[in-house]
Amino acid sequence: MPERYSVNTAKSGDCLRDHFLLAMPCLSEGIFSQSITYICEHGESGAMGIIINRPLDLSVSEIFEHLQITHTKDFTDVPVMAGGPVQMDHGFVLHRYCNTPWEASLNVTPEITLTTSRDILRAIARDEGPRDHLIALGYAGWGAGQLEQELAENSWLTLPGSSDVIFATPVDQRLETAAALLGVDMNLISGQAGHA
Repeated sequence: MPERYSVNTAKSGDCLRDHFLLAMPCLSEGIFSQSITYICEHGESGAMGIIINRPLDLSVSEIFEHLQITHTKDFTDVPVMAGGPVQMDHGFVLHRYCNTPWEASLNVTPEITLTTSRDILRAIARDEGPRDHLIALGYAGWGAGQLEQELAENSWLTLPGSSDVIFATPVDQRLETAAALLGVDMNLISGQAGHA
């Protein structure tokens, strides 16, 4: 019977771009504990992604004020995510694709884009940017072969990405919602790796 999603079947030649990484219980400390990361790029030189469920004690309004960007609506209830431990002073905007050509963007899929230029922040502040977006500081990065090694050590569950999980699911429910797509309850997974 064909399975809709594969669990930890990634091999060194497989590309995990547009996939989620769900942290297994063995990643019990630091920023990756109970995290869900959306992989934006993956190749022979490594991988990079954005953690989508780790809100900082910082609002989008505060980011706009810090960057001296005038905003036309209130963003005080919109959290900024801790995107990962690399370049935490740099902003990353994960958003649904739109026809606007931003200064620095990576089209992850035909539907999801990662933009790193300030022009998108100015557009969002004017309520002219993409409606569905997630603003993060920093990103998660892996060197060549590092992510594959972590997968071999059962540090992550993998499954295809879902824009609804990123943009239409409350932050505190994203990990469980993605796990449910695999038929997995993260609360029932043991922290002990199994060895046959």
